[in-house]
Amino acid sequence: MSGDPTTTWSFEPGILIAIACYVGIYVWRYRHARRESRGRGVGPQHLVFFGVAILALLAGLITPLAALGEERLFSMHMFQHVLLADIAPLFLLLSLSRVMMRPATRRLVAIERKLGRLAHPATFFVAWLALIYVWHYPPLYEAAIENDVVHALEHAVFFAAGLLFWWPLIQPVPMRHRLTRLQPFAYLVLGKVLLGLFGVYLTWTDHVLYPYYETVPRTWGLSPIADQNVGGAIMMAEQSIVLACAFVVLFARMLTQSEQEQERRERLEELRAT
Repeated sequence: MSGDPTTTWSFEPGILIAIACYVGIYVWRYRHARRESRGRGVGPQHLVFFGVAILALLAGLITPLAALGEERLFSMHMFQHVLLADIAPLFLLLSLSRVMMRPATRRLVAIERKLGRLAHPATFFVAWLALIYVWHYPPLYEAAIENDVVHALEHAVFFAAGLLFWWPLIQPVPMRHRLTRLQPFAYLVLGKVLLGLFGVYLTWTDHVLYPYYETVPRTWGLSPIADQNVGGAIMMAEQSIVLACAFVVLFARMLTQSEQEQERRERLEELRAT
């Protein structure tokens, strides 16, 4: 990239074409699913969720945020990673429904059976956490900054890792090994806490973890360590906000499921009485 990174937009054809193709595929499938199910299981909220996912991807890949993160500020690079590894995967999965996923359900179920015990939320969790931490290992992190191919791979891995983490909680296609009762809450808390510890370290440490940011021009008056502290704070804040919102959604879903089960029991009792 060249020029002032605070005003540099990246309109790389590969990124734009890939996103445009996915938007086309999603809209096509959405319309077909709506027609097939007569609107049941596929609603406007799915389009809204999809729009948020695409906006998160575009914000992380083509806006000045990308240039700032790659050339000047660790904090903006962390913000970019939050969008690509957490926000975009979360809303992408929310944009899918079981009705929309029907054409792929059999294949995914077959893959799950072949994986056997590995197709378990615990496996997804460990893979997600390992991938996030490994790519923040300083030599690998800086290699991604200095090499476009490695950087593209890093972004792809972050996005895939995010899908792994959120899949057991959202389950566009039901899993055989499911999180039940209070397990979704424990899964979510453990994940956000273990990742949040890295944010705590970045926020309060006085040691620059990534020397690359000591060699670039200063932007917005941030020193390398202040920039790193801000990056850690961004990570902690995002993890906390997502955790709180997800807790509300999970609690509401648990109450809804409890009410539905109670209604089923009452109907069965009425049938038996007659």
